Amino acid sequence: MSHKNMTSKPYAYSHGGTSDGRVHLRLAGHGHRTTPRWDWARWPVFVLAAASVSLFAISFFKPWWHFWLYAPQYPGGLELSISLTGMGGQVQEIDILNHYIGMRRLADAAPTERQWAGFGVAAVGIITLALMTFSGKKLNKLVAIPAMAFPIGFLADSFYWLYTFGNNLDPRAPLKIQAFTPQMFGNGKIGQFATFATPSLGFWLAVAGVVCALVGAFLRSRVCANCGSAGQCGSMCPRAMVLPEHADQGSS
Repeated sequence: MSHKNMTSKPYAYSHGGTSDGRVHLRLAGHGHRTTPRWDWARWPVFVLAAASVSLFAISFFKPWWHFWLYAPQYPGGLELSISLTGMGGQVQEIDILNHYIGMRRLADAAPTERQWAGFGVAAVGIITLALMTFSGKKLNKLVAIPAMAFPIGFLADSFYWLYTFGNNLDPRAPLKIQAFTPQMFGNGKIGQFATFATPSLGFWLAVAGVVCALVGAFLRSRVCANCGSAGQCGSMCPRAMVLPEHADQGSS
């Protein structure tokens, strides 16, 4: 075997060749980074965040809760609707009945909450959209919390006022009944009145907004986990979820 043949194989191997002496050249761009498999979800995250905020805004103008009171003298029942800014239905008639058992006027419930409700809804919407869009991997688990706090806060505040009104009756009232907490869900009883309470459209719109936020948060976690900058990402997303990929190259 000649010296030429003996040196051809090592030369082939050192340049990516094979045992037959052929050299295989690498294709241009072979080492470039591919698009992460969850990168498609960036726009859906933004759309879900916008949908969540829109549903919260619409819920502001709709009733959140309905109460009905039934008694022999009111066979058709009395209706009361609760919204974020006030009450509707047969409020005056219910206030007259409440006076006889020593309960305060319905207008006295949650005055501060009703006054600031518009600002609260706007704040929840802005914070939700900002967290969904701009927060980085470190804040990823927190993006849906403001949205979840919206209807939960309403439920907690409503229960507080129902408890306060039913357990702080005027002892000088003409009719004496035992302290009570009106039912927020389903059937209940207050004196001789049977009651029924149920969530209304505004509440369900807010719940739908929370669902949008939770789905968006899940997709966002998948995007962040597969992002090319996942290891260096801090509190802010350099791509704001929807910017081109080159926006985060060389940044945190």
